[in-house]
Amino acid sequence: MSARKRTGTSFVERHALWSDAQFKAAADVDAAIEAHKLEVVRFSFADQHGVLRGKTIVASDAARVMRNGATATTTLLAKDTSHRTVFPVFTAGGGFAMPEMQGGGDFLLIADPTTFRVLPWARNTGWLLCDIYFPDGKPVPFSTRQIYRDQLARLGAAGFDYMAGLEVEFHLYRLADPKLAAEDATWPGEPPDVELLVQGFQLLTEARYDQIDPFVELLRRDVVALGLPLRSVELEFGPSQCEFTFAPQVGLAPADSMMLFRSAVKQIARRNGLHATFMCRPKLANAFSSGWHLHQSLLDRTSSANVFAADDDLLSPLARSFLAGLIANARAAAAFTTPTLNGYKRYRPFQLAPDRAIWARDNRGVMVRVIGSPGDPATHLENRAGEPAANPYLYMASQIIAGLDGVNRKLDPGPSADVPYETAAEPLPASLAEALAALRDSACFRAALGDAFVDYFIRIKEAEIARFQADVTEWEHKEYFDLF
Repeated sequence: MSARKRTGTSFVERHALWSDAQFKAAADVDAAIEAHKLEVVRFSFADQHGVLRGKTIVASDAARVMRNGATATTTLLAKDTSHRTVFPVFTAGGGFAMPEMQGGGDFLLIADPTTFRVLPWARNTGWLLCDIYFPDGKPVPFSTRQIYRDQLARLGAAGFDYMAGLEVEFHLYRLADPKLAAEDATWPGEPPDVELLVQGFQLLTEARYDQIDPFVELLRRDVVALGLPLRSVELEFGPSQCEFTFAPQVGLAPADSMMLFRSAVKQIARRNGLHATFMCRPKLANAFSSGWHLHQSLLDRTSSANVFAADDDLLSPLARSFLAGLIANARAAAAFTTPTLNGYKRYRPFQLAPDRAIWARDNRGVMVRVIGSPGDPATHLENRAGEPAANPYLYMASQIIAGLDGVNRKLDPGPSADVPYETAAEPLPASLAEALAALRDSACFRAALGDAFVDYFIRIKEAEIARFQADVTEWEHKEYFDLF
């Protein structure tokens, strides 16, 4: 029966929220819950920061909740990274000029049944990724998964699909002290004390990898069991630093995979006496910055051919314009590729990280590295500006928005910057505040995302900056306490 002809009374049916494929997947989930003898199912959604939040439902009620939603307070959408509510939710319109956001009312987590997993590390536990709706069936406009889906639709209307592969660095430590004393329950809580699993500076050496293998094997085994397209597990340059890479996926899949991967790694690590962090640059002796390099290309919707490839040139004309859009909009896009204060510590010259908006062929010092050659069907762009803490839906949406702007304006990226730290070019933002200023003034991103979302995102991130600026840092105390 077509989704359009269904006459059931569930919330999903009343508001026509699922496709036929999702209805079929939901029936498969019902069967899987019984077959695996699951006891609970986690219903999760990605918040504005790319952090999973949600509720755990007993298995006997999961089928009903999957079709009718789990309620959650709208204040979850008003929080910064300290989990503080930064909007006046008990005023008229809740600070959003929206009655739905007023007073801490409810929204609904509606499962996407195609995302179902059995969690290999949690006993008799299933997992579903959800989209979010108001009780009247309207989509919540601050849903970052929906924002990414909207940009995929724009791309689809132009005849293309988005393909992305993930290359994610992170740190994996032994948990020495989880800081669970009552006095450590500050807001945010005191970070745990950790110890290295392995010393660094021996990039890709087998001896160092073998030392860390017992720990990364815990992660690898469960990541594969989740069905994520893991391609490699690598030892990075810094102490206790790893990199996982994944095969390319199309559409929503790569962003969904990043959400599940990041959450899975942190949970598996903690259950095994470890601490995994996707923070860009931990404040630990000798720590190195971690990046998230996003490999991307466009596919023709009809033929699935890579439209970035060219027979007689490094890139097709369309790919050059898409690349030019990434360069032209880099400063505003940084608010999404690098959304934390800490991430801007990575933009340093001669550190295998970008510090300006440039591109080059197979050069790891630029912002966008072009990988491929004439006639290579795997030709693609690698954006090296991202941090692993980025919300994957906003990171990938920002690439589509910036790239399409270049295509629509027929921009040219200029010549390859083969000496990346000497080439004159617009610098990447030196701080989150600079990135937000660029986003605030970006006609491109305002047109694509709407003023309401851009202003919402800026307000939340500026709340983080205000808290940072109000705090007395170790640097200030060391610099001034004795001098003056």
